[in-house]
Amino acid sequence: MTETPLNLKNKRAAYRIYLILGALFISSLVVSNLIFQKFFYWDFFGVYTFEISVGILPYPITFLITDIISEIFGKRKANQIVTAGIFASFFSLLIVYASASVPATAWSPINDDIFNQVFGATVIAVFASMMAYLFAQYIDIQIFHFWKRVTKGKHLWLRNNFSTFSSQFIDTLTVLLLLCSAGIIDWDRFGVLLLNGFLFKILVAALDTPILYLCVYAIRKRFKLKQGDELALEI
Repeated sequence: MTETPLNLKNKRAAYRIYLILGALFISSLVVSNLIFQKFFYWDFFGVYTFEISVGILPYPITFLITDIISEIFGKRKANQIVTAGIFASFFSLLIVYASASVPATAWSPINDDIFNQVFGATVIAVFASMMAYLFAQYIDIQIFHFWKRVTKGKHLWLRNNFSTFSSQFIDTLTVLLLLCSAGIIDWDRFGVLLLNGFLFKILVAALDTPILYLCVYAIRKRFKLKQGDELALEI
């Protein structure tokens, strides 16, 4: 793969795209950690009924974004976004912890008990999510670029889905092991949640492939990139 140098105007445009993708990535990651305690069911056209946490809804977006960044900006920039997400998650954890530490007023619409019920498990959830996140995202990027080298920049759908399927299984397995070990989720729910979470993520990964192609096509056209080429952005 070759890096395409940019003039000043295009470099600014490329950085704007990179920052927007980074903002979407971090917000999706942080929100998924905050809302995870609500579980819902989804009847998939009568074929299968999913029972999963709402935290899983924004999470696949993070893998879509890292695949876009990996394809356009390269492995180093994708790893930088993953690292930034770690800091953002721990910072959100600090804010939640500080908010839980101060006493609610008598007239507060949300009292301490309700707040702690909703966010009380956030510390463990963020830790579990971060461990899974570290394994899954870095593995996703490594596998994505492995297949990019093997296919010489062709068959984007192949590296997108192969990398996501592998990393999402690791992510789902790791986070459930930690949450069950911490007593937040009963062990008798482990098997069904692992299956549901993994199947849902596979389904989303397959469905977001056209979105990946559309985004990559639009950015390549904007910067006149050849297939497999990457934009050179300095740190």
